[in-house]
Amino acid sequence: MYPLKFKPILKTLVWGGEKIAPFKGITTEQHNIGESWELSGVKGNESTVSNGPLAGRTITELIEEYGERLIGKANYEKTGAQFPLLVKFIDARQDLSIQVHPDDALAAKRHNGSKGKTEMWYVVSTDKDAHLMSGLSKAITPEEYVERVENHTITDVLHDYKVSPGDVFFLPAGRIHSIGSGSFIAEIQQTSDITYRIYDFGRLGLDGKPRELHTELAKDAIDYSVQEDYRTHYTGRKNEETTLIRCKYFTTSLLEIDSPFEKDLSSLDSFLIVICTYGKGEIMDDEGHCESIRQGETVLIPASARSVRLVPDGTMTVLTSFV
Repeated sequence: MYPLKFKPILKTLVWGGEKIAPFKGITTEQHNIGESWELSGVKGNESTVSNGPLAGRTITELIEEYGERLIGKANYEKTGAQFPLLVKFIDARQDLSIQVHPDDALAAKRHNGSKGKTEMWYVVSTDKDAHLMSGLSKAITPEEYVERVENHTITDVLHDYKVSPGDVFFLPAGRIHSIGSGSFIAEIQQTSDITYRIYDFGRLGLDGKPRELHTELAKDAIDYSVQEDYRTHYTGRKNEETTLIRCKYFTTSLLEIDSPFEKDLSSLDSFLIVICTYGKGEIMDDEGHCESIRQGETVLIPASARSVRLVPDGTMTVLTSFV
């Protein structure tokens, strides 16, 4: 067990842009890359190790072999060989569809025991006028929701936020949302690929046909409660870890450092994901295993590690997440 890197899974999407490859420092002939799946246990899209003796092995194979040493005792008992989180970078050249995800109970009932999808967004960078939508701005009924989808006014009852780098949004299952054009985002979520597309602005897919909507499926999945503000507010301090989101599915923190930082993992009983959003440096565990890390890379620290040390080359910003 040592700090693990993975090959990114690049997804060409109708709304995708051209920022992900240069952000990650990779060369590819692929275009309209909307998502880079950094760490995934989703069946059919399992991440593959790219460094060290375990290179070429999938995350699922490693969990089957190492179990709690890799992901922690409680996580292994709960999720077995499926890695519990999915980490992505998302580049929205156009507005994504307005969508919602089911919770665990509804997903299990409808989708053969699947998990629901609670997620969070950290805004890495933005174009001018970048925006996103999160949550209802006024109370509506399920019947009104259907009417608004049909008459193209669903956006009138959603909170639309102008966003800047560092903005954070928590999206529990059931919250209507859409990543808007000009937003480049790091997303951390439950391992689930279940999405109910509510509205797609009349757009055609890559095949030239309208993309399927899931109006009725979404109707029962939506949380119709209304909040005044859906943005997560926090105050970050350099060289100190700031908790952004803490929920039963993940705890995610922000760390901006210009000097070495050590994190004690001895009581965690979980893996630790480290996502670099700016800068570069080195990451090492308590056994002396050392790996480079740079902007656009994600490193998995196994649960067997007792501590992790980050050494920046200049200033480095990372997100850390565990279950």
